[in-house]
Amino acid sequence: MPMGKLWTAYKMRVKRRRLLYRALRKRRQMVSVVNRTAQIQRGDILLFSTVRNELIRLPYFLEYYRKLGVKHFLFVDNDSDDGTVQYLQDQPDVSLWSTKHSYKLSRFGVDWLTWLQIRYGHGHWCLTVDADEILIYPYCDDRPLSALTGWLDSQSITAFGALMLDMYPKGPLDAEIYQPGKDPFKILRWFDAGNYRFQMQEALQSQWVQGGVRDRVFFADQPDRAPTLNKIPLVKWNRRFAYNSSTHSILPPRLNHVFNLTGTDL
Repeated sequence: MPMGKLWTAYKMRVKRRRLLYRALRKRRQMVSVVNRTAQIQRGDILLFSTVRNELIRLPYFLEYYRKLGVKHFLFVDNDSDDGTVQYLQDQPDVSLWSTKHSYKLSRFGVDWLTWLQIRYGHGHWCLTVDADEILIYPYCDDRPLSALTGWLDSQSITAFGALMLDMYPKGPLDAEIYQPGKDPFKILRWFDAGNYRFQMQEALQSQWVQGGVRDRVFFADQPDRAPTLNKIPLVKWNRRFAYNSSTHSILPPRLNHVFNLTGTDL
């Protein structure tokens, strides 16, 4: 291997270890509200999420992922004051931690979730999504996540990538008010179809994707600052793994080779 690639590989190993150490330190910022992780069985698909004031979204979010076959949800609540904590702690398949510490200084919640993934996710297929993200994958209308993860296991594939699509309604954004538990796609039926850019990040071995409606509306004059849209939400977790930049990329870099077969985060 050329010296330059060896040096890059070494830097990525050091970075991954630093991120794991960060997670170990940040675990002290979380307090357990309710811990039902004893329910987790071998082979269960788990979901990890950091939330703040997401009560309006959680009923549909939980219903959708339960139907897909998620067996246990691990949430970190970041100082909600809208009833999110009370709602989640009453859910029988939820374990919940809380923190008042900085979301930004925790790498936007990733440090907290990394600790939970180290502690509870090892050996499980783990889905890491925000409360406003719905995973769409081939045949998801009639095949559970276990069908997808079973196929991935059969192909020795450890991670599954997705393109994040921003959905929006036809007409004014405030034309219809969303009600808790309602299918958001009854309102949000549109997305930008063709203005996406792809760039290879050599060190991470990752495709970096930008575009979509936010790029078109808010970053037309500065497209390089547009949001990143590539994500790796589903991973067969190993305690030595660490998300690098939110769920946009992951270490070790080989896990970023995911964009031949992908899903979509809506």
